[in-house]
Amino acid sequence: MSARATAEAPPLLELRGVHAAYGRIEVLHGVDLSVPEGSVVALLGPNGAGKTTTISVCSGLMVPTKGSVYVAGRRVNGASPDQLARAGLCTIPEGRSVFPNLTVEENLAMVTFAGRRSFAEVSDETYGRFPRLKERRRQLAGTLSGGEQQMLALARGLASDPALLLLDELSMGLAPLIVEELYDAVRQIARTGVSILVVEQFARTVLGVADLAAIMLHGRVAKLGAPSELEEELSAAYLGG
Repeated sequence: MSARATAEAPPLLELRGVHAAYGRIEVLHGVDLSVPEGSVVALLGPNGAGKTTTISVCSGLMVPTKGSVYVAGRRVNGASPDQLARAGLCTIPEGRSVFPNLTVEENLAMVTFAGRRSFAEVSDETYGRFPRLKERRRQLAGTLSGGEQQMLALARGLASDPALLLLDELSMGLAPLIVEELYDAVRQIARTGVSILVVEQFARTVLGVADLAAIMLHGRVAKLGAPSELEEELSAAYLGG
């Protein structure tokens, strides 16, 4: 199968009629969404549409109040984030998911303690993908720029060899040139066969790498299709430009 799979490929991640709530306030109202194997799916929409809640449900941080979540055809409602990680799912949450008081090298070393990969393998892959991190390898992660911290967060996630990568607002607070560099990395990651669900408020940063785009409004997926088919719906009024 090619890394850039078509919509006909079997879904690696699937949500069927998913509802989710914070206390008595329901945020998701029957979400249907699938990520075909080897594809990049962009989940787009304005703030408050339910995108981050959807990621939380997919990653096991929230349990649906109704509906089902499937990973590789297996229903995973109630599975913990650790169990999902062992099944090949990796989440890069909103913000900078790094240890700020450790150096870049120490952050990378942390993900090798499970014994799946050596530090040499992880560091070679990281520095090949993000040469800037090699220059900063002995620098405390908390002193890196926002973009460099996001590169390190991506590198840490990829060190686990995930089959499915969930990215939440990768571009938040970053300069356009850094965002472009990060999404170039996402494009390269997709070519290796990793399936990716990426949440973004700003459509232009992600549509260039997406195979499919889903527009979320008011806790539901309002439309799903190829990015080129959704141009009219992807307006500034909904997506903030």
